[in-house]
Amino acid sequence: MSTRVFLVDDHAMVRAGVRSELGDAVTVVGEAADVDSAIAGIRAAAPDVVLLDVHLPGGDGRAVLEALRAELPETRWLALSVSDAAEDVIAVIRAGARGYVTKTISGPDLRAAVQRVAEGDVVFSPRLAGFVLDAFAATSPSAPQPEDPATDPGLDLLSAREREVMQLLARGYTYREIGSRLFISVKTVESHASNVLRKLQLSNRNELTRWAATNRLL
Repeated sequence: MSTRVFLVDDHAMVRAGVRSELGDAVTVVGEAADVDSAIAGIRAAAPDVVLLDVHLPGGDGRAVLEALRAELPETRWLALSVSDAAEDVIAVIRAGARGYVTKTISGPDLRAAVQRVAEGDVVFSPRLAGFVLDAFAATSPSAPQPEDPATDPGLDLLSAREREVMQLLARGYTYREIGSRLFISVKTVESHASNVLRKLQLSNRNELTRWAATNRLL
């Protein structure tokens, strides 16, 4: 079944552009341009994923999320914004969003981000992941702090190339972006990523990001 998506942005042209980029990969079940209409529309549609702008007439994206998160626990939230300010990113993530991407994202990467969020993963534009993790670590006194830069013996199982891929994956880079940075094919990146998860006994990127943060590898 196609992922059901609800779009929230105060610019009609942006919503139309996002619809076009998503194409047939998802089913868009509704749109809204402000906080009140977003809350009403999302409540009625109960989508799988909400693509949510951060700044809206009548409030902000966080207000929409906070109003509905408990009521719609199966709905996942992905912020899509022009802003890459730390305070905007951290505020919406703290409210419960599963990720944050900027509007410079390409169509294929946006479709992939929506699918990953729908499957329960977390997604960040590459440059945002690091300071989000830093912010949460700084305000979480109970978080485990390893004595050494990397304490998990699983790290020793990774080759040098797998370590490079692991760090970029944990920071939120797409396979295509990793391939471009490391001058390898997307298929090779996928192979390394599979090996990394298998060797570290992790299930997905969400677990990998947490593992990398715990071991201070970001």
